[in-house]
Amino acid sequence: MSLVARTSPDDARLLDVLRDWLPTRRWFPAKGQSAQLSAVASFVLAPDVTVLLVRARAGSIDAVLQVPVVLTDGPAEGAIGTLDGRSVVDGSDRPEFLAAWLAAAEGPGADVDVSAARAISGEQSNTSVILPGARPGILKVLRAVAHGENPDVDVPRHLVGVGWKHVPAPLAWLQGEWPGPDGRPGTGYLGVLAAFVDAAEDGFELACAYAGRGESFASLAADLGAVTATMHDALVAAYGTDAGDQGPEEVARAVATRFSWALSAVPALAPFADDVAAVVDEVRALPAAPPRQRVHGDLHLGQVLRSHDTWYVMDFEGEPLAPLDQRTRPDLALRDVAGLLRSIDYAAAVGGLSGDRAADWTADARAGLLAGYGGGDQTLLRALELDKTLYEVVYESRNRPTWLPIPMAGLERLTRP
Repeated sequence: MSLVARTSPDDARLLDVLRDWLPTRRWFPAKGQSAQLSAVASFVLAPDVTVLLVRARAGSIDAVLQVPVVLTDGPAEGAIGTLDGRSVVDGSDRPEFLAAWLAAAEGPGADVDVSAARAISGEQSNTSVILPGARPGILKVLRAVAHGENPDVDVPRHLVGVGWKHVPAPLAWLQGEWPGPDGRPGTGYLGVLAAFVDAAEDGFELACAYAGRGESFASLAADLGAVTATMHDALVAAYGTDAGDQGPEEVARAVATRFSWALSAVPALAPFADDVAAVVDEVRALPAAPPRQRVHGDLHLGQVLRSHDTWYVMDFEGEPLAPLDQRTRPDLALRDVAGLLRSIDYAAAVGGLSGDRAADWTADARAGLLAGYGGGDQTLLRALELDKTLYEVVYESRNRPTWLPIPMAGLERLTRP
């Protein structure tokens, strides 16, 4: 069942209440920019529960944001403002919104206590809320919504359907219909409730702790590599492979393009030009590349959980602001492996290791991961990791300059082994 958004004069009035609050949210896509905000439409889930869809435009950003709100009588803690004398509060973790959401959703369902809900702090792209109960779950409220299938809902459903056990099973999901920029209606996902993984440790935090103690992460990395391999097998079983002719030349061209882009942003990369060109030539000389398939697309240690001696893979959404066709495009499975390898470098640094100690710890963990995964073409894997590292160099130079040495060290290793 899909909810149908309606337009109302109250939409613009509600947006006026939210206008100054929205840019302060971590999930707001145009931080530091002057964004043009407009009300698209709204879903009324209950008499005092509304989900407002807001279009945010700034430069190249053009996103539709989902903003659940609850209206209450009298003053309310954390109120954003008032509308017709009633307090307007963020509804994402409010029992009124959660009860209405569950009533409208479809799926096998869960046995949860909405009065004990707790939002997870620190998320940047969406809002997740833990719902305790006899069959607990975690609700992900998608902040940037788009028409079409959302991979964070669609992929876990397919993986569970083929019997893969390392993804939290979707328990409920909610779709809605709203007008697109051209005025024509389309349908997309608003959120998903998945089974809660208890006693879970964040994979990146776990790896950082191991690095901080100087303890080998190789065994856990090998287990994660093996789970990643079974994930790729399950994705092939669920979606098949791409029959298109996309060989080594495409990978080589992508790495060369990435380096040109990175060099324009970070001129200090100039001394690596010949080494990167050599890697590109090695890839171009490969006789073939594996077929493209559905992949995770943004796999790193922060996307996995360790619970009861088992790894679980999360967050198949990809980059929420990227077009849907980019997030669901078949790719090389080794790209996921490259993401995990880069994450190991970051865990060593954040865990406090440097110099030879960092090199030894990461080499040990990397070897474990690759052994568990079962290998793969090393030339191709090196190129994909190099592509990811070049992106990191630009990102860190712009956002976290003190972290720039992490990808730069990786660049040294990848181009001058």
